[in-house]
Amino acid sequence: MEKQYFVYIMTNKRNTVLYTGMTSDLKKRAYEHRNKLIEGFTKAYNVNKLVYYEIYADPLDAIAREKKIKGGSRQKKLDLITEKNPGWNDLYDSI
Repeated sequence: MEKQYFVYIMTNKRNTVLYTGMTSDLKKRAYEHRNKLIEGFTKAYNVNKLVYYEIYADPLDAIAREKKIKGGSRQKKLDLITEKNPGWNDLYDSI
């Protein structure tokens, strides 16, 4: 199986904070965020709900996409999430 790379967006319980990241192990990384195992932004702001992700075969494509999403407006992030996950459901159990 080829290695996969993920660009993802997580939020908090009330969907008021957005965090964009990139990883090669989405299940593990989302688990770390959910359980506050990593110091930093996601721990401080209770970011624990996976609401969006994309899959890439090339890590450079994933890094470029992460930068593009991070550089975009909040509204563009909201639109991305709402287009693929209109109910803002936690996708953790589906990965």
